[in-house]
Amino acid sequence: MSRVVSARREVAASAATIFELIADPARQPLWDGNENLAEAADDQRVRAVGDVFRTRLTMGEVRENHVVEFEEGRRLAWRPAEPGSPPPGHLWRWELEPLAADRTAVTHTYDWTDLTDEGRFRRARATTSERLAASLDRLAALAEGC
Repeated sequence: MSRVVSARREVAASAATIFELIADPARQPLWDGNENLAEAADDQRVRAVGDVFRTRLTMGEVRENHVVEFEEGRRLAWRPAEPGSPPPGHLWRWELEPLAADRTAVTHTYDWTDLTDEGRFRRARATTSERLAASLDRLAALAEGC
């Protein structure tokens, strides 16, 4: 079984518009196709590798998300962790490829290649390309309505 799953689609919106929806954690629960994110505080907009933003999951747990890849308007990836703990090794990545001023190819990837906590494997396996596509569809609906 592959430990990397992804989904890709074209969105009728600019890369800048889409990136704002991804880079602002307070807006992430609006497009989360895993229905895992409950909320995130305002004023956590991601701006660089090394940033950490906090989200609350639907089950009530808090995650600190460590930004490990960042290119404004193009790429954002983070590794979630329990507060005060190092990330256990899974990664969420968003990549945006501008196709035109108002059209962008968006790829969403979940990579658990480096996940070491066997207690998380079941949930990792349940994160399918269909769930990632659901996030893309919700993101597209938001971005195309902006």
